[in-house]
Amino acid sequence: MDGVVSDSVECQKWGLSTVISTISPIGEEAPVEPINVVVRRPLQDRIFRTVVRAAGGVTLVAMGLIFAFLVIKSYKSLRLDGLARFLTTQQFIPQAGRFGIGSVLFNTVIVALVASVLAFPMSIGTALYLTHYCPTSLRRLLTSLLDLMAAIPSVVFGLWGLYFLTPRQRKLSIWLTHHLGFIPIFKTSPNDHSYAGSAFLAGTVLALMIIPISAAIMREAFSQAPPGEQEGALALGATRWGMIRTVVIPFGRGGIIGGSMLALGRALGETIAVLLLITTVFNRSTRILDSGTNTVAALIANQFGEATPLTISALMAAGLALFVLTLIVNTLASIIVSRSRSGAATEI
Repeated sequence: MDGVVSDSVECQKWGLSTVISTISPIGEEAPVEPINVVVRRPLQDRIFRTVVRAAGGVTLVAMGLIFAFLVIKSYKSLRLDGLARFLTTQQFIPQAGRFGIGSVLFNTVIVALVASVLAFPMSIGTALYLTHYCPTSLRRLLTSLLDLMAAIPSVVFGLWGLYFLTPRQRKLSIWLTHHLGFIPIFKTSPNDHSYAGSAFLAGTVLALMIIPISAAIMREAFSQAPPGEQEGALALGATRWGMIRTVVIPFGRGGIIGGSMLALGRALGETIAVLLLITTVFNRSTRILDSGTNTVAALIANQFGEATPLTISALMAAGLALFVLTLIVNTLASIIVSRSRSGAATEI
């Protein structure tokens, strides 16, 4: 081709073989053609990508199969009562043929919110201490202990809450009622002064169980805060807390929200610890100090042993509702974490 010079450049970088063909015009009338880029990935990279995609596909298929199984098993009871009635009826009495999770689903959210509210300040404080205040010699030990706390079986937390925390928290519940009773959530029913098996007790134990999850995510987000921005804030005269408040916390905002929501999803599905602590009742109440509450997971565990085929179908429907609720919470948390600034590099 007259007036045109062709160049071929081959680059080897990061294990990729890239061939770039360029056509440079010499004269003003020479045509300009687009650059053709051919990427040749090495075998190891192609194998890794295939394995990761297959693992992701298997996870999605497994979730779909679980959802389909719950829908099929719960169809009998949902066809009998209807979805709207099943979600709004407060009583779950198999002997009377009444199946409803209106109160149970409401109380599940209340217990999980109590746990999240109690766990949030302790989680963020733990994460900030481990990343910015803890001595280097103790950081690895305390981090390992925090991670080990997540491996403690839930039945251990339940027994600890039942025999150790229950009598001690009753005193706290009485104090809250006497001094903060003007707040609706701390009021108690006129004839209820036992404070046993309350949503507050169950939420406190759940808070201890979800702290390692949320604190680990927050710690990871805080540890990735750009050192340049932190040093710049300190160089401008900011205190350590001022630097954390203006640099670290805004940088890890996505990790804070995402970790809290993932912990909330964990609290929604807890079974054994809650079942050991609560006094089973079927009524919706925002008074967290009242004796008795119930959750979907505890209901399934409590009723499954002596259930009839129709009751099992109703319990499957309750599990389906909990599955969808937990999936929504975890999906929102994943979206927030993926869109957060955490992990971004400092621009210089």
